[in-house]
Amino acid sequence: MTVLKDNPAKSRFEWDEDGHIAFADYRRADGRLIIDHVEAPRELRGTGAAGRLMEALAERARREGVKITPLCGYAKSWLQRDPDNAALIG
Repeated sequence: MTVLKDNPAKSRFEWDEDGHIAFADYRRADGRLIIDHVEAPRELRGTGAAGRLMEALAERARREGVKITPLCGYAKSWLQRDPDNAALIG
């Protein structure tokens, strides 16, 4: 089972699938999780790995009670696709 890992040394959340890491660079400020960049390695592109990373990140934000400020275009469009996730944008 894949789980979202926080790597504070690199300021990113990591999602490992088959030894390949998709990640979301982040910062925290004013009760918000600011997502600067989301990336999946070539081996995971087109597999939905970045979407699974974002789903886990959204769930984490809900548990922590924080809003997400997506500066990354992918993160923003992913969050906006679903009203429940769009409610996390702040």
